[in-house]
Amino acid sequence: MKPGFYTIMAAQFFSSLADNALLIAAIALLFQIQSPDWMTPLLKLFFVVSYVLLAPFVGGFADTLPKGKVMMITNFIKVIGCLMMFFGIHPLISYAVVGLGAAAYSPAKYGILTELLPHDRLVEANGWIEGLTVTSIILGTVLGGVLIAPGTSEYLLQLHIPGVTENMDTPAEAAIFVITAGYLIAAIFNFKIPDTGARYEPQMSHPAIMTRKFYGCVKQLWNDKLGQISLAVTTLFWGAGATLQFIVLKWAEVALGLPLDKGAILQGVCAFGVAAGAVAAAKMIPLKKSMLVLPMGILMGLVCMTMVMVNNQGMAYLLITLIGALSGFFVVPMNALLQHRGHVLMSAGRSIAIQNFNENISVLTMLSIYALLISFDVHVNTVILMFGGFVMCTMSLVILWHRRNQRLYNVEARIGEDRPVGLPH
Repeated sequence: MKPGFYTIMAAQFFSSLADNALLIAAIALLFQIQSPDWMTPLLKLFFVVSYVLLAPFVGGFADTLPKGKVMMITNFIKVIGCLMMFFGIHPLISYAVVGLGAAAYSPAKYGILTELLPHDRLVEANGWIEGLTVTSIILGTVLGGVLIAPGTSEYLLQLHIPGVTENMDTPAEAAIFVITAGYLIAAIFNFKIPDTGARYEPQMSHPAIMTRKFYGCVKQLWNDKLGQISLAVTTLFWGAGATLQFIVLKWAEVALGLPLDKGAILQGVCAFGVAAGAVAAAKMIPLKKSMLVLPMGILMGLVCMTMVMVNNQGMAYLLITLIGALSGFFVVPMNALLQHRGHVLMSAGRSIAIQNFNENISVLTMLSIYALLISFDVHVNTVILMFGGFVMCTMSLVILWHRRNQRLYNVEARIGEDRPVGLPH
């Protein structure tokens, strides 16, 4: 890998670490102000809404400037959202500002990979990026849990920093103060990301024109017979993954009797499994063989349903690790294939923005349904069975869809080609 790749990885690690630690701190803040249970999943909903609303514009923005500079600018937007939460703005609004930065950060983070590396290294690069990102999720969720734990928060609240600690009255606020440092470290690495030299035709224009072009590109990617399958899988995965984050916290509380700081550790265990699965996929599955992992999605849904039979921590750790490993193993090749198809059909930043748009519509939809179920006091075991069944059925349909494409277009032989598949040339 080129040296610049490792700088990108470092910047991504610290930014993602702070994002995930901040989610736990924000949940603690909601508990502190005695918000209803259904408001907790809305944190993630408010975070991802920018990915959907700004999708027509963030891809163009990412392709207008060198991507390292875009990552630096958007990381500072995250810092602003973090500070808003620290100084008492409602957690939903503050986390939405962090999401605004993340929405513009993502096309630059993934788009620079297609500029820096040849397509035959994308699965390996995605394996490392996803593995490191999930490691940051593990450490971020654990860090968030540690920071709000009584012993740590008591120490932090005793610190005396003029002009800062006067505003620290609760464990969540003390945690947010520390988390801000993660974003600042990421900014330092952002300064060091090399300019790949890639330049695109002017991307920014009238909003109506940009929106029309964006939805034209959405249609183009969904019509591509390789792009549509990888997009369907990643869309399902990220919606399911975001929902599973909150299901695990609720399940840990109800089935295992774990408080938030301990439940966050269980979230981290799931992320550890995803990292292991991602690294295994990077080593074992080349881009040409990416479609072989589709059945793993069905297996993941089935294993999720077995959560209802577990009521001790040892088994819970093993089960959650397995769920994570299956998730990481099947999503990394799909992610790499989708990035390659997007790069073939359109600019790097725009293709990632389209991916984020679709994936986060799924996140918004599934989290809204989960919040609705919680508001109606549906038991978490019932939610788990519905969730696992939905994943199994949806992945079965995607596999049938792919088999039809394979029969009509021999799509697996076309992976890696630099032209549309199933569209007029």
